[in-house]
Amino acid sequence: MPPRYFKTHGHLLVCQGQNCQARGSVLLHKALWNHLERQSLAYYKSGGTIRLTESGCLGACSFGPALCVYRASGGGLEEGWYAAVDFPLATRIAQAVQDGAELPQERKYGPE
Repeated sequence: MPPRYFKTHGHLLVCQGQNCQARGSVLLHKALWNHLERQSLAYYKSGGTIRLTESGCLGACSFGPALCVYRASGGGLEEGWYAAVDFPLATRIAQAVQDGAELPQERKYGPE
């Protein structure tokens, strides 16, 4: 049986580095995963298009939890890098990715 392909609109990565874990990134990842499942936003759910992955350091060690998002946009790759991410912000980012809407500007860092 060949591997199954799931279309995605974007990929969210939640830092699991030591400093981010000390600031709640493990719980954030788990809560966001549960939210994506409940709202059918996860890539393997009918209508869902978001991938969520634990990552290594995203460079905002003193300002965690950090989250970054990658998605195709305008023929290129759009990046969004966020520091001090809480659950409400993470869900707004996920919903923007799902809807193809503008990413929130709140707590962004890195490239514009």
